[in-house]
Amino acid sequence: MKEPIVFEPIYQERVWGGRELENRYGRALPRAEVPYGESWEVSDRAEAMSVVTGPVEWEGKTLGQLWQGAREKIFGASLENTSGPFPLLLKILDARDRLSIQVHPPAEVAPELGGEPKTEMWYIADAVPGAVLYVGLEPGVTRADFEAGIAEGKTEDQVHRILVSTGDFIFIPSGRLHAIGAGLLIYEIQQNSDTTYRVFDWNRVGLDGKPRELHVEESLRCIDFADVAPGMGLRNGETLVECPEFTVEEWSLPEGAGRPANSEREFAIVTVVTGRVACGSREFTAGDFFLVPACAEGAGRELVSREGEAVVLVTGVGGVNSE
Repeated sequence: MKEPIVFEPIYQERVWGGRELENRYGRALPRAEVPYGESWEVSDRAEAMSVVTGPVEWEGKTLGQLWQGAREKIFGASLENTSGPFPLLLKILDARDRLSIQVHPPAEVAPELGGEPKTEMWYIADAVPGAVLYVGLEPGVTRADFEAGIAEGKTEDQVHRILVSTGDFIFIPSGRLHAIGAGLLIYEIQQNSDTTYRVFDWNRVGLDGKPRELHVEESLRCIDFADVAPGMGLRNGETLVECPEFTVEEWSLPEGAGRPANSEREFAIVTVVTGRVACGSREFTAGDFFLVPACAEGAGRELVSREGEAVVLVTGVGGVNSE
């Protein structure tokens, strides 16, 4: 196979979203003048299933169909016995307003709450001056303080703020209290999960004009109250994140030089951060995602920068639980 696999984006309306997917990436959004907060780029979920747009041999197939019907060929033999759907979900987030202060459930708590565990990472694709993330707790805030703060409307003051810039990244393990601030465009790489417990939503209403549901009791069960004043991620060479759920590397590609996106018999998902990148007969620019299958060969595995230096994120699966 000599071509990467490309999927149709799935756009999600969000009260905190905007139109940067259209303005920055030239995307054709489904509805005019509606805030879109998320583009699900690679998703194997019943409510939002990615569909292949190319190459022709896979066109119209869903990611779920590839995962179930051509797993070894597309994703490699090491994932052959992995249970459940494809284990990753990749998105672009356009936060023109602040997201709710929230938490995702750890694996040991999620089943009791009827949810799915979720660990994720964020790569800052663009940040307006002064943009912040809200991550972890401020020093000295105990669980009792936090519960009292919810009742007194002081949650905002108890969450740690981090000033961020374009190119920064952060790891968000399940149990970490967090919110994305306004003015951020983010590439999110996460476990395949859509379980979020909101603890505070800035006293706003949703797109339907009603306050969005909060999940205070569930949040208190999940929050890691020992997670105090965390910092942004630190690069370890090219490696940004290496955890049991996924690995993410950041590569700089010199103009004209080819580099294999994946090892033989392994897949990789590539996100273009800057520049113009060729793979197979296709070219991709900032904001594009594509999957290089395990069976790729020749030019179908090579990433080549076409205009100066390009930067890409390369994502693979870590030690996914297998049956």
